[in-house]
Amino acid sequence: MAVQILVRSATADDADEIARVHIESWQGAYRGQIPDEYLDSLSIDKRKLVWRRSLRLEGRDETNWVVERDGTIVGFAGAGRTRDDDAEEGTGEIFAVYVVAPHWDTGAGRALIVEAMGWLRERFTRATLWVLDTNDRARRFYEKAGWAPDGATKDDDRESFVLREVRYRIDS
Repeated sequence: MAVQILVRSATADDADEIARVHIESWQGAYRGQIPDEYLDSLSIDKRKLVWRRSLRLEGRDETNWVVERDGTIVGFAGAGRTRDDDAEEGTGEIFAVYVVAPHWDTGAGRALIVEAMGWLRERFTRATLWVLDTNDRARRFYEKAGWAPDGATKDDDRESFVLREVRYRIDS
């Protein structure tokens, strides 16, 4: 029997499962790239509160999707108007594409990015995303989907360590 992959808009009812995926995917994807102590301290319960609040906000030009495999949420993505101060008018942004490690290389991430890119193309003339500079797996994933680094970098200071991020861009 074939595995069913479904991408759909996220709802407020998905907040707890998105929180689980968010934390588990960080712990899987970033192990060895950011301190284990930080990853081990991440709280699904705290992240639930963030997602419950976020998915109930109205009137924003952004959206989130989940991807299900056989009825279980295994990933999510979010996109909207860019948050970058230096962005040209008409720029959207993918804020997140996360899939839990057991579902990497199954088409779940690809299904999410295709959905997000389609949504962005309907609203914006170009889009950007930020990716950890040491995350070679994610960088290859985005490059395979047509994204390319645009030369911008930023540091996300987490007090006990700094995340260096690289911006990718795609034009519609």
